[in-house]
Amino acid sequence: MLYTEQNVKDNIRNREGKRVFFLGKGDQLTSGARDFLRRERIEIRPGESAKIEVYRLLDGSEIREKPEHMTHLHGDVLVRKTHPRIAFRGAVDMLEAELMLCQLNVPEFRKELGEILALSRNLIRCEVLGEPVTEEKLCGLMEQEIRKRSHLPQDFYGQPHFMPEYTDGMEILLLNRCRCEARNAELAAARAFIDEDGKVTRGDILKAMNRMSSMLYLLMIRLKSGQKSKG
Repeated sequence: MLYTEQNVKDNIRNREGKRVFFLGKGDQLTSGARDFLRRERIEIRPGESAKIEVYRLLDGSEIREKPEHMTHLHGDVLVRKTHPRIAFRGAVDMLEAELMLCQLNVPEFRKELGEILALSRNLIRCEVLGEPVTEEKLCGLMEQEIRKRSHLPQDFYGQPHFMPEYTDGMEILLLNRCRCEARNAELAAARAFIDEDGKVTRGDILKAMNRMSSMLYLLMIRLKSGQKSKG
């Protein structure tokens, strides 16, 4: 297989607290992928060393066989599949499935939906690897602008807040379903990254999840108002 930079990003793993990439025998890297690994100081290891021989549990104990009711939290650390962070990943997985269906059926916003999909995938990557989520524009808007427009859509699009009805048509209803899945994923993130004392451990992920659901709502507003542009 020829790994592009994006393929490499999707397959980075965590071992002994370090980011690594396993390159199989016969596999190759594009120059961009190799430059990315060098720039990020990510170690390239042989593919045959990817198999984990000993797994660790959260209580510090070790096991040699992976039980069916457990999965990887990160690296060689296993947790139950009911762990809140695993539930969060599942919620984002469902969101991504809805986003791709929406891309297929709402061609007006295929590019914007692709940006939201890319952000959701980057969130999981950052969560698994323990990396911070960098704040960047989403569909041409920074976080404060998204918040302002989603609170005052009348001022920007001439369209007030609305509750979707079946008469709004399939495209708005599909966008609304994506928005609902984004909200579900945001709630899953809150359960995973806010402890019993109210301490937030991954505020960057919570903020990004909120941006996604608000941006999907703005796409609904824009479609409802007939405005397909960002302005």
